[in-house]
Amino acid sequence: MIKNVLVTARSKLDMHRANSGQNRLGNASSIKQRPDGSVYISGQMQRHAFFEALKAIDEEEGTYVSNGDATSYQVEKDLRADLGGFMLSETLSGEQARRTAPLSAEPAVAEEKSSTVRDLLLRLKTDGNTDNNIATQELSQEDVMNWSMSLNLRKLSTSERYYFDADEEEDRGMHVKTERIRHCSLEEKRRRAGLFLRAASKINEHSSQARNMTTAEPFEVLVVLDNTISRKAAQYFDSPSTKKKAIRAELDARGAEYFFGSDLDEEKDFVFEAFNKAEKALREQEIYDNADQQLPYAETYESVPAL
Repeated sequence: MIKNVLVTARSKLDMHRANSGQNRLGNASSIKQRPDGSVYISGQMQRHAFFEALKAIDEEEGTYVSNGDATSYQVEKDLRADLGGFMLSETLSGEQARRTAPLSAEPAVAEEKSSTVRDLLLRLKTDGNTDNNIATQELSQEDVMNWSMSLNLRKLSTSERYYFDADEEEDRGMHVKTERIRHCSLEEKRRRAGLFLRAASKINEHSSQARNMTTAEPFEVLVVLDNTISRKAAQYFDSPSTKKKAIRAELDARGAEYFFGSDLDEEKDFVFEAFNKAEKALREQEIYDNADQQLPYAETYESVPAL
């Protein structure tokens, strides 16, 4: 039974500012860097790029990917609400209704110290106005980035409703029961897990890169269909050979299925083949589901207004 899907990968980015940082000294725009000189792309930006990729491939009638600044709580329809989670700070009854995100992403980090350059940007007025705009923009020349994403199938498309044994003198009382509510069909849940794999293989839309055609599509990947909630395999590509062997041995010992792909070695599966095999296995195997019933999110929590 598959409980977690993990993708860890290596991607090559050239002349990029995939996650630009704050401006230095006014108009000097800088790229995000660690103290050791390696550039990185934050987990938040990786999630943004993932959902842009998901938006491009989800063509199923009835589902959509909401804008990041206006996420709904219709888990049964909104894929960003389902995979990415959300927070309702106010409900009809004044309570808080929060849903934890099944999707998690770690920052993409360059394997070696990065070499950066600066572009000089000029916007000159030709009408005699001296209010010209002069700025510099920092770019990283060439980086091999390690990154990982994980999808918890226990939480995907599912919420937990808690029951408390309260008496007249208590506001809530002791927690006595948990009910698990799935917000879509089991087959739709399986389809969304497959979309996670496809979107992870097509990550491109990073910060300020709309015109520069930067891509983070991997040239090496390890996809793990795990029977427990584990993210240890995310360390695979930045580990020495002994640790890589130990990670594979641990996966084998518990019967997890994994797929390795490389565009650098003709004797191994290519990256697209590894993703295709993983998605095929995801369709054929049992995925984790312990739901007690199926309901729309707004019906799961009476305090949440229906849209």
